[in-house]
Amino acid sequence: MLTSFDQRLVAATQAGLPLVPRPYAAVGMQLGVSGDAVRERLAGMLREGLVRRIGAVPNHYRLGFIASGMTVWDVADARVDELGEKVGALECVSHCYRRPRALPQWPYNLFAMVHGRSHAEVERGAAQILSLLGEAGRSYDILYSSRILKKTELRLPISTG
Repeated sequence: MLTSFDQRLVAATQAGLPLVPRPYAAVGMQLGVSGDAVRERLAGMLREGLVRRIGAVPNHYRLGFIASGMTVWDVADARVDELGEKVGALECVSHCYRRPRALPQWPYNLFAMVHGRSHAEVERGAAQILSLLGEAGRSYDILYSSRILKKTELRLPISTG
C-alpha cells in the first residue's frame, strides 16, 4: 500500500527525474524532504516491488544515432539464453530479448537493437553479433526503423491532496 508520501513521490517522479546535477535533491525540495530521503524511499520502493526500475532513457536520435536496426536471429533454443546475455552486453546493443518463433514464416527467437550513425555502422554491429554467435547464429536479418515512435511510460492518476 502506498503511503501519502509515496503517492506524492510517484506523482513528482513519474514523468522522469529532473535533468539537473542533483535530481533527488530537486525532487526532495519539491516535496519538503532531503534528497537522501527521496533516494532512500525510491530504493525501498524498488526492494518492495512497488517500482520496477529507475533508469535513463536516452534519445538516440538527438545523440546522433540516426540509424536503428532490430537484428533478429535464429539461434538454437538450447543456447539462446546464454548467448542472449552475451549479445546484450555488447556496446553496440541497446537492448536484447528472446521471443517465440512463429514458424514457418518467422524463424527468429533472439532480438537485439543496434543503433548507429549510419546503416553501415548498424551492419558492423550485426557482424559483431554474428561473430559472437558463431555457428549458433544460423540466420539473421536487420529490420531498420522507418519512423520514430513516441515511447511513453505508465502514468498513474495519483491524488496529492
